[in-house]
Amino acid sequence: MWLLLLPLLAQVPTDPALLDAEHARRQGAPALRAAAAGGDPPAQQGAARALGRLEDPANAGALMPLLSSTSAPVRRAAAGALAQLRVSHDFSALLRTERDPTVRASMYEAAGRTRERSGAVEAMLATGLTDADPTARAGAARGLESFMRLDTTKTPVQPATVAALHAAFTANTGRDIRQLLLLAMSAGGDRDSAALTAALRDTSALVRRLAVMGLRTWVDDPSPMVRYEALRVAGTCERAEQSLAGFGGHVTLAAIQVLGVKRCAGTSLRQRVTGDADWRIRAQALEAIAAGDAAAAAPLLAGMSNDPVWQVRAAVARVARIVKDTAALARLARDTAPNVAIEAITTSEDAVGVLRSEHAGLLLAAAERLKGAPDLRARLPRLVGTFNRLTADGTMTLRDARVAILTRIGEVADTSTNAVLRDALYDRDPAIATLAARILSARMGTTVSPGTTQLPIPPIPPANFIRALQGASARITMRGLGTMTVDLLTDEAPVTVGVFAQLAESGQYDGLTFHRIVPNFVIQGGSPGADEYDGRTREFMRDEVGFARNARGTIGISTRGRDTGDGQIYFNLVDNVRLDRDYTVMATMRRGLDVMDSIQAGDVIERIEIVRATSPACRPGARPSRRASPSCR
Repeated sequence: MWLLLLPLLAQVPTDPALLDAEHARRQGAPALRAAAAGGDPPAQQGAARALGRLEDPANAGALMPLLSSTSAPVRRAAAGALAQLRVSHDFSALLRTERDPTVRASMYEAAGRTRERSGAVEAMLATGLTDADPTARAGAARGLESFMRLDTTKTPVQPATVAALHAAFTANTGRDIRQLLLLAMSAGGDRDSAALTAALRDTSALVRRLAVMGLRTWVDDPSPMVRYEALRVAGTCERAEQSLAGFGGHVTLAAIQVLGVKRCAGTSLRQRVTGDADWRIRAQALEAIAAGDAAAAAPLLAGMSNDPVWQVRAAVARVARIVKDTAALARLARDTAPNVAIEAITTSEDAVGVLRSEHAGLLLAAAERLKGAPDLRARLPRLVGTFNRLTADGTMTLRDARVAILTRIGEVADTSTNAVLRDALYDRDPAIATLAARILSARMGTTVSPGTTQLPIPPIPPANFIRALQGASARITMRGLGTMTVDLLTDEAPVTVGVFAQLAESGQYDGLTFHRIVPNFVIQGGSPGADEYDGRTREFMRDEVGFARNARGTIGISTRGRDTGDGQIYFNLVDNVRLDRDYTVMATMRRGLDVMDSIQAGDVIERIEIVRATSPACRPGARPSRRASPSCR
């Protein structure tokens, strides 16, 4: 993990004025450009990072002079900002004279992220794989991975680059650079069997996992993450049966899926559906049977429709859709658990019946089910009423449900919907205003412009609150599983860390669950609705992307587009390079990887405690608080 995170070792200033300017996005750009042009290196470093986060190529001119700064942190920040902007720049001369390997690494990454495909850039990055410093070599590998993955032209990789990748894989044994090299090969369409076969013998399970993915072969590997990948790409009945013993968690559920999909004879899937104490296994076994033989799953639904665990009932609803059990779907569409109803609603009547819900995911599903409904016009009063209710609530993070509902309203062309759409032109959310403008433009045959074009600037935690989080950590206690200790990256993502700490210390995460589990990718939780669409904050959070990597054990903020964080958090189960520079990373795991790996759907966050380097709870005269850390340091 450490090479992936190395640039973080240099602290980035968290000057309140710069944070305010960055948070203001486009409105703050002039102040940021002025700070970049000033002579104060810490301010230049912070301004460069912020300008990169604006992702406006027009700011590249303010960054170029900083590449020649006498301060290495400033040069590194400028190169990182250009990587975020994805603008073209010839780094070759700078690389020849740059003595700081972390700056060279950042320049290589910036060169690889350019939108323009260039043979010269490709050759420069390939040459960088022989840099004398391992950090710089990793930067060149990262640059090549980005260069190939982000290429939309699908230009063939130069033979010299392929040879350089193979040679670098042989010459470098570090876990991080080997992953980057394998990912670059894969992105370039290179499935070099020699490198992949060697990777199968690597000491790192993260590297061996990539080798299994590349070779699509079975290995009897003791690592759960490698075994899971092997089952996914090369699972057989015999291998799945063998994997049921000794692993548990993701591997057990994957093995059950293989047994069902392949219709393996002599399995105990049916018994697992009705008799296993773990609801996850019951639900997985039912869906696995349905995936292989829908008719065999149908008789099992009646006995599971009243399961006390809502996740099992949701699985029943999904299978009921497959087998077309309309009676079961009708019952489950009225289930008190919103996530069950989401899976079960199939008719206009079902959809309209749930529009009074407060659950954003259910409202979104209802609006989507009404698409193309022949009686949509008759449903307008309920749709308009729901849209107006959500608008009056003022919660920005309800965007997805509101967009879906307004889209349905816009499909009925009459004067009443015109009035709703005209009001929506001035909605607080530019996504709503833009949608209304697009619908009205199509109706009227002329261009209608939205009245709102930018997100409102959300409040940020006070500067002294953020300052007190320097060096802080968080203890995340999972019910029945244990505790994870993570170090908060206040220097890299100060506002995000501040918002997270506010939510944690007010108990906003207590009792919430992890609802999204994607083995060998991420786990996501912290939603009051146990879904993707019900957030923990009312306002959207600003992204703070940059140098912090989505390495295994890091924590980020989930989004559905730029600047749409809602307080939900995700943990990286592996090194997710493709998420870098798109999602805010706010913490790194210090202790508790085993706890993270054991988390399954429905597992509960007992509490999250913020432990400051100098905790307020430890200061003389501090009043006891239920959120105070039990230990002071």
